[in-house]
Amino acid sequence: MDWLTLLIVLALVFGFLNGFHDSSNVVATIIFSRVMNPRWVLLLTALAEFAGPFLFGYAVAKTIGADVIQAEAIRPQVLAAALLAGIVWNVFTWYFGLPSSSSHALVGGLIGATLLAAGASAIRGVGLIKILVALFLSPLVGLVVGFLITRLVFYLARNATLRINWFFKNAQILTGVALALSHGTNDAQKTMGVIVLGLLAQGSLARFEVPLWVVAASAGVMALGTSIGGWRLIRTLGRRFYKIRPVDGFCTQVASALVILGAALWGGPLSTTQVVSATILGVGSAHRVSKVRWNVAGQIALAWVLTIPVTALLAAVLYMAFGRI
Repeated sequence: MDWLTLLIVLALVFGFLNGFHDSSNVVATIIFSRVMNPRWVLLLTALAEFAGPFLFGYAVAKTIGADVIQAEAIRPQVLAAALLAGIVWNVFTWYFGLPSSSSHALVGGLIGATLLAAGASAIRGVGLIKILVALFLSPLVGLVVGFLITRLVFYLARNATLRINWFFKNAQILTGVALALSHGTNDAQKTMGVIVLGLLAQGSLARFEVPLWVVAASAGVMALGTSIGGWRLIRTLGRRFYKIRPVDGFCTQVASALVILGAALWGGPLSTTQVVSATILGVGSAHRVSKVRWNVAGQIALAWVLTIPVTALLAAVLYMAFGRI
């Protein structure tokens, strides 16, 4: 197996784990507000995840594949090390039920392996800044948008009877599909971007473009991972912050879909896990601040802070190991 083939295989494994790891972001509030059978929720979500990348363009893939690392300065081994570091971190955090960021893991791996292999000059500052802005500001935006949308919904439904809960419960099917479309659009493009970057580095492509087979393969593995679902993480997001009600799930999904799709169209590869977790906190805070179990949020934030440096170091070690093969 040559290095390019290994890179593509690792990228698809990363995409599968991304879907498996991040399915909790889309389905947790639906499942724990008892809208649909969990397996049907995961299947519907997987179909929407698959469709997303075909509908909303490749802005995120371009950011990852063309705007961050100079393709001519690296080799497929660098990308393979970055992906393997992200895979190891995703499996580790899944095992312990920590909803960490696949995006952070990938970015950390790319930085660590590239710095060791080609030096800082191989990293494009403008693209890296764009990614870091998207990663670190999006949770704050999600928190604020979740809070504001919940307050708006409370105002609009202020004279409603208890039957309004039927609407919030069933409307989550539509909002869940919208969130899955936005998640598939943003996250599957990360796999696409790495594969295209590898094809550029190997000389298989002359310029940045996303072949149809790359789109289909990246969307397919993410949909497959989503359909299986990461139940440890679903329990974390669905129960440990606070008891999710239908109105909470509805507001969380609307806010998350707006933030994630907006970032995807802009080309910012944000962390879906961060955005959904932050909007859940924003929605809970709109009820009352004391409703949220902030100690759980602190544990998750610690995982986010650790992800980039840990995966950067791990990717650098893996690249050195590859050099001995």
